[in-house]
Amino acid sequence: MKTYLITGGAGFIGSNFIQYLFKKYDKKVFIINLDSLTYAGNLQNLEVVSKYDNYHFVKGDICDREVVESIFKQYDIDYVANFAAESHVDRSIEDPSIFVKTNVLGVQVLLDTTKKYWIDGDIFIKGKKFLQVSTDEVYGSLGETGYFTETTPLDPHSPYSASKTGGDLLVKAYYDTYKMPVVITRCSNNYGPYQFPEKLIPLVIHNCLSGKAIPLYGDGKNIRDWLYVTDHCSALDIVLEKGKIGEIYNIGGNNEKQNIEVVKTIISTLQRLLPSDDPRKGKISKKLITYVEDRKGHDRRYAIDSIKIKDHLGWVPTIGFEEGMAKKIQWYLDNRDWLENIVSGEYAVYYKKMYKEA
Repeated sequence: MKTYLITGGAGFIGSNFIQYLFKKYDKKVFIINLDSLTYAGNLQNLEVVSKYDNYHFVKGDICDREVVESIFKQYDIDYVANFAAESHVDRSIEDPSIFVKTNVLGVQVLLDTTKKYWIDGDIFIKGKKFLQVSTDEVYGSLGETGYFTETTPLDPHSPYSASKTGGDLLVKAYYDTYKMPVVITRCSNNYGPYQFPEKLIPLVIHNCLSGKAIPLYGDGKNIRDWLYVTDHCSALDIVLEKGKIGEIYNIGGNNEKQNIEVVKTIISTLQRLLPSDDPRKGKISKKLITYVEDRKGHDRRYAIDSIKIKDHLGWVPTIGFEEGMAKKIQWYLDNRDWLENIVSGEYAVYYKKMYKEA
């Protein structure tokens, strides 16, 4: 049985990864989920696994060395997968300090503690692996052509991406200095179930269903590559099992879309999926789109080259954008209470401040 320490496991991607592991491996894994349950961490995301005897939740911060060390004292950890991160660019512009604390100093605490318990003399115990889950935003912005590869120079443009870059460089340094068994993944924009509604796609879905204006930055033509979250989870699983120590793997969905295209796809998909007698259906239209002042330092285009993970590990995405969008929207329609509970809670204050009920 493999024992995983998943940090940030109550968040969007982390909770999906935990569910993915249980679906694939069932009783062959033991998972410890360490999460500080900030605004974006939600144990509702893990209700389905919360009663499993091979799952254990610890409320704590990756910056808290005592908490992290107590886990390693109690459990023989095989894999660490670090999802714990402050991740919203707008928030990082408002207050960069918490991003530096979690995304840089927190990574250092994890690395130090992991190294302490995984090393025997100067040699690391075989079979261990530390996975740093990162983002394509560390590469900066692309022009109209080209793709990010694993050798693209790092050029972050926001406090968020700069802090993730700092964490990645620490991970790389622990490999270069100590030969610590680490791997780094950098993914394109994820979407899917349990995504916190400050991100573009769930925000647009919520506003459409509520009949509210849809705030769209700038001219709406910023381009992102979209990756369905379960495709991302399958890639991370393969990297943990087969990825070469010290390597970086880019994970993309091969779904480049302008933001305005994404919004229009959500509108048309909602109109198709909602029953004809649903009163919300008549309120959903392109007229809800409202262009707002562009974000500071807003990168124009991201696009991932995933050829390395395809050629080396055999991974390819399986869910196209239209299929993934339909799956995501149907999940939100089927789990409306989940979305409403979040929007009416702590998030509501932030929502009104950030988007001014545009």
